[in-house]
Amino acid sequence: MKFLTLVLVGLPVALSAQTQPALIKHWQISKHFTLAVAGAMPADQYGYKPAEPEMTFGQLMNHIAQADGNYCARASGAKNPLTALTGDVTKDVAIARLTQALDFCIAQLTAATDADLAKMIGPAGNQMSGAELFLGGFTHMAHHRGQAEVYLRSKGIKPPDYEF
Repeated sequence: MKFLTLVLVGLPVALSAQTQPALIKHWQISKHFTLAVAGAMPADQYGYKPAEPEMTFGQLMNHIAQADGNYCARASGAKNPLTALTGDVTKDVAIARLTQALDFCIAQLTAATDADLAKMIGPAGNQMSGAELFLGGFTHMAHHRGQAEVYLRSKGIKPPDYEF
């Protein structure tokens, strides 16, 4: 337990100027891959959902974009450039929103200082560092991108290969 506590307490320090370039690189790779996944679904299938409680593919792509904007805005203190969007989402709109959100996140992470990454954000008892928020957005995106790949496979579409 002591080791885990030391790891979690050290997270903001670990994500400093030494590892920030690597994290930026992974956000850039993830942008390319996320846009490839979004692009693999035909435009006329953006309303598809595999089961009733799920989001449509378009809504899922929009959810990734909106959440990334929220995570990165919270981490950086900047305003999320995306406004809330509900209802059906077309392929063109989804790809534009993903591009905007991912460019925003990469720019905010690139501009972040060690102090920004270490800064604790949120109400007492429910705080995260800027670094944790950037990682949270990255992880959330990966989770839902994996979900989107299942949508593609259920339509007989091979998802794009991940490139490191």
